[in-house]
Amino acid sequence: MPQQMPPLAVTMGEPAGVGGEIVLEAWRRLRASGPAFFVIDDPQRLADLAARVGVDVPVHPIRSPAEAVAAFATAMPVLPIGQRIASKPGQLDPAHAAAVVRAIETAVECALSGAASGVVTNPIQKSTLYDAGFKYPGHTEFLAALAGGGRHPVMMLACPALRVVPVTVHQSLKSAVAALTTAAIIEQSVISAEALKRDFGIPHPRLAIAGLNPHAGEGGAMGDEEPSIIQPAVDALRALGLSVIGPLPPDTMFTPRARPTYDVAICMYHDQALIPLKALDIDGGVNVTLGLNIVRTSPDHGTALDIAGTGTAHPGSLIAALHMAAEMAGRRSLRG
Repeated sequence: MPQQMPPLAVTMGEPAGVGGEIVLEAWRRLRASGPAFFVIDDPQRLADLAARVGVDVPVHPIRSPAEAVAAFATAMPVLPIGQRIASKPGQLDPAHAAAVVRAIETAVECALSGAASGVVTNPIQKSTLYDAGFKYPGHTEFLAALAGGGRHPVMMLACPALRVVPVTVHQSLKSAVAALTTAAIIEQSVISAEALKRDFGIPHPRLAIAGLNPHAGEGGAMGDEEPSIIQPAVDALRALGLSVIGPLPPDTMFTPRARPTYDVAICMYHDQALIPLKALDIDGGVNVTLGLNIVRTSPDHGTALDIAGTGTAHPGSLIAALHMAAEMAGRRSLRG
């Protein structure tokens, strides 16, 4: 029989958001089939939340991740965060910021030690963390500091119909264009190709490189970034032996006929990547961090403070993130 994989570690996320609700519902839907996971949170908070939204989820505090798999079929395993989180849905409280950060740190420690097969992070509220002194732009950069392999972390968004990587991420459009470089396109494309081989089982990844301007610049008539920045990256990637097409006009590269011709779209800025993916599959999109020494995925949505506590948040993206993390961890374990 195949060896039982360690459970996945799920972080608390912003306690005023929908993270608690979607993890309760994810357990209800996955308890019989898996993948098994444990949540790093306040067990009483989750028990109270289950009662509030009217879902039958027994909460089982555990002392270590090793207890999670045996408990998973009958109760949701929770590794206590070490403090009472008296949160109110939709109401942010900076007093909880330290616990939110500690949950991420604990999950990474579990993954690095092998006690967890990967990390699935619930959405955080960056503004609250910033107010409490958090020094990182977001999850991706913090995880790179905790579990990076000395490389730039790469954010991939994935669903069954599309995978996208934005070369520039959480910046204004003006600053993203100014920050775009040939070296950045090359680095993130190489890391993406390596991850597609290792974590997604694609032996010969095909990369599609997006243009920046309308019609991919129309031969320089609508901007010079394509010939001066993007095309040199395409040439260099081909010289490395990678299968690369582009720069492609962004308005046609995501059409139904175009998507099957590549395995990942390397996009120039945040919305160029996320708009098509979310339009295709808002409930099944997964945020994956590439270039780490651990597996990390996350739902592709935010804290949804406006519907927190109502029981209406859809768990689909979290469930997809759990499945993807388990699949990635399984491939890594086979490779040793």
